[in-house]
Amino acid sequence: MMMEASFDTEESFDDPSCLAPQPPGSVSPAKRQIKEVKETKITINCVTFPLPGEGPEQQLLKPDEWSYCDYFWTDKKDPQGTTSLPGFEVLLQKQLKGKQMQKEMSEFIHERIKIEEEYAKNLSKLSLSPLAAQEEGTLGEAWTQLKKSLHDEAEVHLKFSNKLHSEVEKPLLTFRGDNFKKDLKKYDHHIADLRKQLASRYASVEKARKALADRQKDLEVKTQQLEIKLSNKTEEDIKKARRKSTQAGDDLMRCVDLYNQTQSKWFEEMVTTSMELEKLEVERIEWIQQHLRQYTTLRHETDMFNQSTVEPVDQLLQNVDPAKDRELWVKENNTGEVRPVDMDI
Repeated sequence: MMMEASFDTEESFDDPSCLAPQPPGSVSPAKRQIKEVKETKITINCVTFPLPGEGPEQQLLKPDEWSYCDYFWTDKKDPQGTTSLPGFEVLLQKQLKGKQMQKEMSEFIHERIKIEEEYAKNLSKLSLSPLAAQEEGTLGEAWTQLKKSLHDEAEVHLKFSNKLHSEVEKPLLTFRGDNFKKDLKKYDHHIADLRKQLASRYASVEKARKALADRQKDLEVKTQQLEIKLSNKTEEDIKKARRKSTQAGDDLMRCVDLYNQTQSKWFEEMVTTSMELEKLEVERIEWIQQHLRQYTTLRHETDMFNQSTVEPVDQLLQNVDPAKDRELWVKENNTGEVRPVDMDI
């Protein structure tokens, strides 16, 4: 974590007392004096931020929306605090995690389909069972219809599994194909390149800042030596040192200007790209929501169709009549209706 140094841009860097850089745009006295300058900004990983409580309060770009463009400017340290993850990388990881979650949901639905298919297969097999096939009468009719309903129910579940595949599993699996990760890499490389440029500009600022301090120190030493007659340096030497100090100051101003331009470009691209990622996340959530709703719709339809398979069974069960069944059975299996009588002597 480095504090941002500041310097004066309106006066030439020709005074030996100007040992410390001053804030850009500040008004200097005719004769500079070394003085305390309150730092109002801080540079963290080559990005400059205002110190808390300093300067006007920043307003959110999209108030009350918890937008990506407002909350991912600083780098995030890992739990060990050894490395930092840029805020933009956090957003990219969210996209990759969303892609993985979408894939896992598709796998979950696939397992659900396998269960439905196995269930349908077992129902169909059971419907062909010969068990209790010799039941007779109205109860036998109801029993036959019940077994048939299992076959009908198996068809319902098989259709349900087919629709789950085409209307839920497949859309979840194919939403944003392989090109999606390539697109994310483009975003990543673009922002990373801008961040590298910013780091390079910051290094130039620090180098120019050091060069200025060295030139100012050299000018101060030569001036002191001249004043106490410890050197044969002439006024020309002093003027030369003063010109170098001024040039170093100009170089520093130029470097800071280039740094600020690069940071502004990075800022603009961060806002634009983070909002694009935010839009992608909204689309992903809405897409999944739509197809999970389709799942529940199909599930309700399946329940309705299953209900229809048992309605004929219900009707036949209501018509089961023990007396009628007894009549039918007796007519078919009776051995005679003449009853025995007493024997005569």
